[in-house]
Amino acid sequence: MINVSVVTDSCASIPENLLKKLQISTVAYYIHREGDILRDLVNIQRDEFLRWLTNATILPTTACPGPGDYLETYKNLIKQGAGQIVSIHMTSRGSGAYQSAKTAQSIIAEEYPAVRLEVVDTLNVSLCQGWMAIEAARAALEGATLNEILAKIQRMIPITQMIQTADTLKYLYMGGRIGMAKRLLGSLLNIKPLIGMKDGVIAALGQARSRTGAYNQMAEYVAGLAGKNRIKIAYVHAGALQEVQKLRQIIEANLNIAESLIAELSPALTVHTGPGTVGVCYYPVE
Repeated sequence: MINVSVVTDSCASIPENLLKKLQISTVAYYIHREGDILRDLVNIQRDEFLRWLTNATILPTTACPGPGDYLETYKNLIKQGAGQIVSIHMTSRGSGAYQSAKTAQSIIAEEYPAVRLEVVDTLNVSLCQGWMAIEAARAALEGATLNEILAKIQRMIPITQMIQTADTLKYLYMGGRIGMAKRLLGSLLNIKPLIGMKDGVIAALGQARSRTGAYNQMAEYVAGLAGKNRIKIAYVHAGALQEVQKLRQIIEANLNIAESLIAELSPALTVHTGPGTVGVCYYPVE
């Protein structure tokens, strides 16, 4: 058993092979669709959900896991011998998952006083949250202490960035997740919006007239923030593998890449971003 067990949410969208390799536990979000209650990446998978969402007339809703969902995961890890757990979550300003995990944390403290459980608000989402879980798990496998892992995550929080674009902000708007990007709504039909996260909420970063223009702006934005530093970058998409590969070629032509991967967003995130979304989640290597 590793010294520190790592838990995160399905919305981190970490590729399955990495979850297994790094022994990361995930807790599924909920999707309410036409009377059905689905669990993200448990009884609804990406391809099936995208086919349905493309023609949907009523947007499904999502719900974060409850305290009981986290409690079940934590207890299972403790039964397997875990004495220290770090639980890594999307921004508390966009989801109640962090608070659910904090509630479960208080129960664990009462029932298992010898177990140390730390709950982290990443103030981010998608593979930004995912990178923190990945690096935490790698550090745990290398024998790092929980304090060392927490310090690493805290260093990553302010420097891990997301930029994405889509054909429309309709899905973010319908799902109530538009945040500070509301000012882009007036020209939905004419632009490719660039959005990111600032202080834990969605924010407008710019706009372009075409996907290629958006990709070039994204590459400039990443290069500007990365400078001469080596970066780790995840290319994320929702049913747009060919597009994200185009973006990868543009970005990696001029940057010093320490590690890169491609990942498809989980259905619970795709509800809000919509099909065709393409983006990057990255941070400069220490």
